[in-house]
Amino acid sequence: MFTNAGTSSFTAFLSKVAPEMLPGRRPLPPGMAADMAPHATTIVAISAAGGVVMAGDRRATMGNLIAQRDIEKVHPADAYSLVGIAGTAGIGIELMRLFQVELEHYEKIEGAMLSLDGKANRLASMIRGNLGAAMQGLAVVPLFAGFDLAASDPARAGRIFSFDVTGGPYEETGYDAIGSGSLFAKSALKKRFRTGLSVEDATRLAVEALYDAADDDTATGGPDLTRRIYPVVMTATAEGTHRLTDAETAAIAESVVAGRMENPGG
Repeated sequence: MFTNAGTSSFTAFLSKVAPEMLPGRRPLPPGMAADMAPHATTIVAISAAGGVVMAGDRRATMGNLIAQRDIEKVHPADAYSLVGIAGTAGIGIELMRLFQVELEHYEKIEGAMLSLDGKANRLASMIRGNLGAAMQGLAVVPLFAGFDLAASDPARAGRIFSFDVTGGPYEETGYDAIGSGSLFAKSALKKRFRTGLSVEDATRLAVEALYDAADDDTATGGPDLTRRIYPVVMTATAEGTHRLTDAETAAIAESVVAGRMENPGG
């Protein structure tokens, strides 16, 4: 059985042989559980000329407490796409890892990579499978973005998909943000975004949007210059996914903070 999966979907295979391993299939006691687990907060994604940028702050909260200061919420989904998580941190990390295996499994079984739309639909299905837990407060809402290898114009190949808690996928134009600080991050992006941004400019804009979110949302962590904790920033271009080094992110974050010392409003 295990040497013949019979399906290109790892999630479907797992639902047959070990359904208890899927996040949405585990029995939960009655009642709300939202305040019992750490929550990941703000993620932003910006389309740029030739790709897409995704960045996430590093704070996880549990009620009014900071549960973790250096959680990583943005990860590569595969060679050309990125996924960021907001919501219940533990389930989100598990869902993200399962999604990575899902895409790798499909590629090995079919001998080809899923289209970007296909990847978004697979992720939507996985979110839908967690609906029962979401209704008890353990919701996970990811942000998905990537470089579309099938795009006719590589300069416009960066695409962004958001989801609702029921798994509904929605393609976003230009930029998007999720999590508790998303309202403030999107307000910042709305003023500064323009079509055709370079990847470098979009990277700085993403860090600025997270800074603005942290300025108004207590659950979003800004650059921590004392502990040297900075946002996770990743890009997806024709060359594949890339994570900025700590030194690169530090230089951008420190530049943003220095600029705000002179002009706090941006």
